[in-house]
Amino acid sequence: MLDHILLGCSDLAAGIAFLQKHTIIPPAYGGAHPGRGTRNALLCLGELRGDDPNPRRYLEIIAPDPAQSGMRDRLGLQKLTEPRLVGWAAHPGNLEDFAARLHAAGLAFDGPTPGSRKRPDGQLLQWKTLNLHDDHGGLLPFFIEWNANSTHPSIDAPRGCHLESFELLTPNPNALTKIADQLGLGVAISEAANPQIGAVIRCAGNELRLTS
Repeated sequence: MLDHILLGCSDLAAGIAFLQKHTIIPPAYGGAHPGRGTRNALLCLGELRGDDPNPRRYLEIIAPDPAQSGMRDRLGLQKLTEPRLVGWAAHPGNLEDFAARLHAAGLAFDGPTPGSRKRPDGQLLQWKTLNLHDDHGGLLPFFIEWNANSTHPSIDAPRGCHLESFELLTPNPNALTKIADQLGLGVAISEAANPQIGAVIRCAGNELRLTS
């Protein structure tokens, strides 16, 4: 289900420089999120543990947008002293159907909520998202469905990298596995002293390890 992972940073230019230093490949500016106070840059991640000529997953560098000062910093980006993972998104298919399944299972959520941003080329990307009330301290994703008329960001984001591994770390793997299976996430879960998201990205022989 993994659609994209979010690498938070306090400054977008610094985040782009960080990724380029460790992957050799410069992420491309994606655009601003109106009303959310953020903007992003993108890097295609290809297939999990391999490459795919038509990948559907990517890395989003997300940072405050200076043009939208005064907006609520929902992800705590301004406080970050170095880039770190701040969340991930999953694509369950039709979001209305998924919402109905969550409701039947007694899981509380907000959405689906429409969202959009304009790319540098002027194309408007549109999507819907759904957020769980209990995301287990940020380990569980938010859920996204892209508009059928919108180009998925991974399609034309800079390529050359792939996601070697992605996992959730938690002191209580049994409890997290139960809810992850209920949501159909299909994500690796391991035991650790502190809750954390972990990812390994490979680009041109370079390995970059990211954590939350």
